[in-house]
Amino acid sequence: MTSVGEEVQTFRGQVSAGDLGTTLIHEHVFVGHPELDLNLPHPEWHEDRAIETAVEGLERLWDLGVRTVVDLTVLGLGRDVARVRRVAERVRMHLVASTGYYTADVLPAYFQTHGPGLLVGGPDPLLELFVRDIEEGIAGTGIRAGMLKVVTDRQGITPDVRRVMTAAAQAHLRTGVPITTHTHAPSQNGRDQLAFFREHGVAPERLVIGHCGDTEDLDHLRELMDAGATIGMDRFGMEHVLPDDARVATVLALLREGYADRMVLSHDAAFFSRVTPPSWRARHAPHWHMENISRRIVPRLVSGGATEDDLHQLLVLNPARLLTRGPVAHDGEDD
Repeated sequence: MTSVGEEVQTFRGQVSAGDLGTTLIHEHVFVGHPELDLNLPHPEWHEDRAIETAVEGLERLWDLGVRTVVDLTVLGLGRDVARVRRVAERVRMHLVASTGYYTADVLPAYFQTHGPGLLVGGPDPLLELFVRDIEEGIAGTGIRAGMLKVVTDRQGITPDVRRVMTAAAQAHLRTGVPITTHTHAPSQNGRDQLAFFREHGVAPERLVIGHCGDTEDLDHLRELMDAGATIGMDRFGMEHVLPDDARVATVLALLREGYADRMVLSHDAAFFSRVTPPSWRARHAPHWHMENISRRIVPRLVSGGATEDDLHQLLVLNPARLLTRGPVAHDGEDD
């Protein structure tokens, strides 16, 4: 294995991990769907207006002390880094782009014919995409991805999800970029993700098992952290899934047990998502936005006993450790 430096890729190029500051490690700027956006435009989407909303929102976040936001919008969620660059160029915030593929079950038909042993054949386009996004840049923009994202949901590790996860593991071993996940916490399939990645040579310390804040099962969360993984307490504001009071209580309980170095906080929020558009969020999830942790959650954590050192660990040190590129495999080590 070969070590790499402690730099993190952002929309404006490399920055030192020590300069990331307070970081929201699981967010989205815009979530869309290119085919639907073209053929069934959402009535609430107006690109210029959305750009202004995102710029204003990230500037407010900066004023609240947040310095870095990781945009985990990958393929399958309407990733358009050229659009997000219009935001990044106007804000003080560091934005980090991501690569990966968001599917809970099957990939598009293209992937059924392209790849080793398939009809058209050739190398796996998923692996080529992930590595190119990390090493050269996304979609010709030169903006390089700083994180890999994969998904398992209720369906578990389907054959196509396994293919995505395999490509992500191989890309991680080649580049050192960390992996973060979407899980279905009620079925505890973060355990399956952890086992899969360990079998494929990924160190648990390079994994964020996402959406763990959706469960109050402390035994399950301890199991993941005791194995070395970091858990994402990353859906604050999604009170239609679990109230924030319960999420805070879980974090406080784990802090008291000494797990501050194995958790990260975020919201999984977006300035626009056609899945849950702004009008729906305003009515049904009014606290589901990127200011929630700064304005509501941090004060609740402090009143429950969290220390300044705890908060610094959760919001600064842990994200910086994870986003720093780790050791990379020599050619052939990941085969």
